[in-house]
Amino acid sequence: MDWHHSDGAQSKTDEAARRRFVDYIHGQVKELTTNYGKLDVLWYDVAWPLDAKGWESIEMNTMVRKLQPDIIINNRSKIPEDFDTPEQRIEASQNRPWESCMTLNDSWGYHSADFNWKSPTTVIRNLITCARDGGNYLLNIGPKPDGTIPEESVRILSAVGDWMGKNGATIRESDPCQPRRGNYLSFTRKGNTLYAHVHYWPGDTVVIGNLLNKVLSARMFATGEPVKFQQDDFRIKLTGLPKKAPDLVTTFALELDGEPKQDHEGKRAVKPRAGIYRSV
Repeated sequence: MDWHHSDGAQSKTDEAARRRFVDYIHGQVKELTTNYGKLDVLWYDVAWPLDAKGWESIEMNTMVRKLQPDIIINNRSKIPEDFDTPEQRIEASQNRPWESCMTLNDSWGYHSADFNWKSPTTVIRNLITCARDGGNYLLNIGPKPDGTIPEESVRILSAVGDWMGKNGATIRESDPCQPRRGNYLSFTRKGNTLYAHVHYWPGDTVVIGNLLNKVLSARMFATGEPVKFQQDDFRIKLTGLPKKAPDLVTTFALELDGEPKQDHEGKRAVKPRAGIYRSV
């Protein structure tokens, strides 16, 4: 959608306007996919006011693929194409690539009065959640009128970048991960290695409940320092930890005897609870 084109809004009800507008948009797309070398991604946005037939999306994207055979195209030309784009939420697609697109505050463009910035920890947690389910995390930045990046955006992304510098392999190289959560942590994995990302630091002991695997070893991911642990049928306790969090989100690498699996309901059903409940 071109917000400034005089035929844009009228194209919904005026066929002559639609024809001019669609020809104009197809021409823009052709220029973009012809004049600027190899492109990896075509990310459409704002399909209003037309549907796929009105946009002639099949014809448009056929042209794109002829000009850029290796390109991937998002789902916002009103046809599914290559990947989904949930907005301002994390929602994994089934058997399709996807990426969650979000703002750093509540505004897509620069807004001088919008101070509702996501914390670096929130951004990292969202990134972990996307990676866990095989998705990408696309963050929007609204530049100031002079083209500079807002100071808060720089601060947040610098902190996230520092974290990624130490822990990025647990995100970029991760596989889809069945374990979902704990009270103060979340997970990613690579093969049989489970990465436990602790966002609310509990103190000198971290507990992970209801894993079905045997833990072979545990370490701090960023430093490689070994971590002592105890395991019974219902939980793993990582012990001897510092009382204060080492990082915004502290990541442990647990080597397991198989692909990580977690079963909260099954474990709760068989956990002994003698002495907790009394018959009356």
